[in-house]
Amino acid sequence: MPKFSANLTMLFNEVPFLERFGAAARAGFRAVEYVSPYEHPKEAVAAELTKHGLTQALFNLPAGRWDKGERGLGCLPDRQQEFRRSVSTAIDYARALNCDRVNCLAGLAPDGVNPALLRKTLVDNLKYAVRETKKAGIVLVLEAINPHDIPGFFLNTSRQAIEIMDEVNSDNLLFQYDIYHMQRVEGEVARTIERLFPRIGHFQIAGNPGRHEPDTGEINYPYLFDLIDRLGYRGWIGAEYRPKGRTEDGLAWLGKYQTFV
Repeated sequence: MPKFSANLTMLFNEVPFLERFGAAARAGFRAVEYVSPYEHPKEAVAAELTKHGLTQALFNLPAGRWDKGERGLGCLPDRQQEFRRSVSTAIDYARALNCDRVNCLAGLAPDGVNPALLRKTLVDNLKYAVRETKKAGIVLVLEAINPHDIPGFFLNTSRQAIEIMDEVNSDNLLFQYDIYHMQRVEGEVARTIERLFPRIGHFQIAGNPGRHEPDTGEINYPYLFDLIDRLGYRGWIGAEYRPKGRTEDGLAWLGKYQTFV
């Protein structure tokens, strides 16, 4: 049966970040993920994980100035040294949090820059990142994000991501398959999951439309969870959605799987 990780960037926003770990554990989650732990000392984050018996499933490489609208450094030609420092920072946190995978955000495509240069920059950065993360025993994943939620994001589809991964050519780079994002840009998520399954390193979920609870909208998650189980996935599935109200009030979907989380 599936096991779910609470995305603390989106869930339990009723309380400050470090209090969300306890809220997630009390709700029945056994793992957490989020965009960024870097605003807090790694020791403080590790203490919350230990205190509440939680696994750190995933977090992102530092994504630049998030509060200024930046969404990753991967494709930015003038930020490659910063990207390399971000890999070191992520590895430092991953070791402290006992986390075995981190996500690289490609970032927003700058206006007026040749797309071929952006692609080359991303490939070069990923080649560096996979070497460093592999030495540390950490898997790197790469995510595609739909252009409706983040206009201008450099990677939008699974095809684009897989082409980049092929060029990087590393067994330490896997695809982060966000079912919500891929439903919005591609559809055919079940067949795509089957086809790409050996290259998928993490799943995330949300309902569509609205990016709300996964038991709302058009996506048949019970069917997809059964499929993912049959394919042999044993990792975490990240609950990365915007609650319609209080987080706890929208967790009926999790209750169906509570025995197994």
